[in-house]
Amino acid sequence: MIDKSIFNTDVQFNGNIINIKQEVSPNNQQQTSEAFSEKWTQYETSNEKNKVYDMQKQWYLKLYGFKSEDCLANFLKTKKYILDAGCGLGYKAKWFADLSPNSIVIAMDISDACEIAAKNYKDTKNLFFIRGDIANTPFIDNSIDYVSCDQVIMHTQVPENTFKELVRVMKQDGEFSCYVYVKKALPRELLDEHFRSYCKTLTNDELWDMSNKLAQLGKTLQDLEIKINVPDIPQMDIKGGEYDLQRFIYWNFIKCFWNDDLGLDASIMTNFDWYSPSNAKRYSEVEYKKMINDNSLAIKHFHKEEACYSGRFHK
Repeated sequence: MIDKSIFNTDVQFNGNIINIKQEVSPNNQQQTSEAFSEKWTQYETSNEKNKVYDMQKQWYLKLYGFKSEDCLANFLKTKKYILDAGCGLGYKAKWFADLSPNSIVIAMDISDACEIAAKNYKDTKNLFFIRGDIANTPFIDNSIDYVSCDQVIMHTQVPENTFKELVRVMKQDGEFSCYVYVKKALPRELLDEHFRSYCKTLTNDELWDMSNKLAQLGKTLQDLEIKINVPDIPQMDIKGGEYDLQRFIYWNFIKCFWNDDLGLDASIMTNFDWYSPSNAKRYSEVEYKKMINDNSLAIKHFHKEEACYSGRFHK
């Protein structure tokens, strides 16, 4: 099904797994790989994961400018090769493959999750998995019709280089969807930056314990149902207005995620996801649009909210 000419290196097929030779050398990238291996391995056993998957699919449509799942399906059906760059447990890659059964979906991830996904979705004939670093893909130039890098690129060693790499493999008439974290208020940024180093000194058990307690803190603050009015404090990048107390603390001081609909496991996992990896770069809108412009891309859709910037781009 896959034309080997799209690869720039020797590859070996083992069922739905495409084996490549690749080394991960930078210390931070290795630590980040291990953090996400821990996260996804633990989350695979959660009873709440399907709720998160459903929420993430609906959010994906919003992030990248698809009015409905049917619109996404119609878009994907025009693409021969689709790359899910940083696939995690592979549920979005599986979604793409089901929506467009005549396309070939290749999912790539640096963590153990890639092997779990390959096992879970071994019966999906148009879906293949590569374990490796998306900053160094095994594809030739202009070989992929649609590249999706959703909520991942910030966790690579140099996101700007990874962005350039994913643009390289995108066909001349292809499209590229990508999401980055937004820079928060100064107090939150200082704490977040501290954890990029401090997380390396904590064991996984300590990180899970902290993530659990932060979820409990988030729930406690939310249950207070207190609204506050806050003045603009531009020296700290704190935006004025009316806030729920939990959201004010969350956006400006400390990530303490809690969501009633998603439940405890998902809330803990979201906190772990934030604090555990040493690579987690954040961007201003100007910085992100500069990266898009530096790669000679045109914006087809651009989305922004408190947590992120995302968009769909073409050459």
